[in-house]
Amino acid sequence: MGQSIASVLSDHLEASLVAAMDREGSELIGRDMGELTVGASSGVCITSDVEEFLKNVEVVIDFSIASASAKLLPLCAGQHIPMVIGTTGLDPETRAGLERAAERVPIVFAPNYSQGVNALYFLAARATELLGPGFDAEIVEIHHRNKVDAPSGTAVHLGEIVARAKGLDPGGAVSHGRSGQVGSRPTEEIGVMALRGGDVVGEHTLYLVGEGERLELTHRATDRSIFARGAVRAAQWVVGRPAGLYDMADVMGIPR
Repeated sequence: MGQSIASVLSDHLEASLVAAMDREGSELIGRDMGELTVGASSGVCITSDVEEFLKNVEVVIDFSIASASAKLLPLCAGQHIPMVIGTTGLDPETRAGLERAAERVPIVFAPNYSQGVNALYFLAARATELLGPGFDAEIVEIHHRNKVDAPSGTAVHLGEIVARAKGLDPGGAVSHGRSGQVGSRPTEEIGVMALRGGDVVGEHTLYLVGEGERLELTHRATDRSIFARGAVRAAQWVVGRPAGLYDMADVMGIPR
């Protein structure tokens, strides 16, 4: 993701890369970020020194691991540097640190920075509400053969959104796959199916199926740079905002 963000910034008109950091001991330390991403020198060399990294930045984009984010959060808060965080799998302690930091600086924190996926979340909730309980909801996602988790985090979140739009408890309504003599489909059930194969970047479809008609809402990702583009948009948006914890709905102006 770091290299993808650097690539997006290389031809951006309103934002630029000024620093890059990787873990201590990484083979990329000292390498020019531009040479790694677009094959041309950018003058930005990767460092493991956090003080050097934070020296001249207006906003930090962090896609790392929970332990690294936990160390970066108080440093950015102490220097009043806004953040965009895409790190997933935060433990309760790191999440608490995130919330403490957001009391001092503006932070965008989202599990998925795809602008299309976040639009899908909004459209899914609205369509579910409009069509009402007479339409069954099913979610199908497909990803490349090497993805290790199933269903995807995006599909899980989509199921939660649809469940809430139906007035249901996501914990009891969402069913992950079916097998055997399962009987008739319960009315208050949301099925989530996971497919794996090839090099599919990611595809999610919500089916709202009624009597004699169905509505399909699909998001297809064909390039992983969509997540970097969303993160860069969030970084531009968050600079100058009041301290607080924001997400992509805030960035995109999506109604709650």
